[in-house]
Amino acid sequence: MSVADVKALTFDTGGTILDWHAGVKAALTAMGQKHGIERDWTHITNEFRRRSLGKILNLGETEPPAYNFDVSHRMALDSLIEEHDLGAFTDEERHTIAYVTPHNLKCWPDFPATLPKLREKYMCVSFTILSFRIIMDTAKANGLNWDAVFSCEAIGKYKVLPEAYKAVAKYLQLDPSEICMVACHNFDLDAAKACGFTTAFVKRPDEWGPEGPPDPEPNPSHDIVAGTFPDMARQLGVTI
Repeated sequence: MSVADVKALTFDTGGTILDWHAGVKAALTAMGQKHGIERDWTHITNEFRRRSLGKILNLGETEPPAYNFDVSHRMALDSLIEEHDLGAFTDEERHTIAYVTPHNLKCWPDFPATLPKLREKYMCVSFTILSFRIIMDTAKANGLNWDAVFSCEAIGKYKVLPEAYKAVAKYLQLDPSEICMVACHNFDLDAAKACGFTTAFVKRPDEWGPEGPPDPEPNPSHDIVAGTFPDMARQLGVTI
């Protein structure tokens, strides 16, 4: 099989499509200003991401998941509030940061116009550790039309467990090699590749703000490496 045999694109969504850093940092900064609190909001934003990921990746490996990514976000925020002396934040303000903000994140600007073009040739689905509700809300907020949404919340096995990728191939009724996993994270793409998927690495250099992504360079095994979504589309034979 080759890229020419691909029939579906499965998109990581949280960092590859949505700019979580800008949204969460803005919410934290606004709450800090409201209470006259100065902190390193860039650092806290990235710690929020690291901790929420740490609580969700591989969830379901030994027992059914007891929570989804929305709960993971809140647990991560509550721990950071305690550590950084942010007890002035009310419960409503914490809800705004951990729930309302992720449900209203903006897309990277090169994606919304590219998605309809890709859908003319491929099935395009969100395959994500985010909750169904986050994907539904951000799709409405950004005018995205997915062919389907596959959240690990329903699969019961979270990335990077192989069962998650195999379940999506089963749902799509395709051989894994006919599916291209699209992400800006090697760990996601490597797990997909191990399950037989084709892989496309799309660079998102600003995902973690000025700190930069922890793993910015694509592994050489990926089938496509692109700097932008239009670039990826062209490599897939789609005219932009």
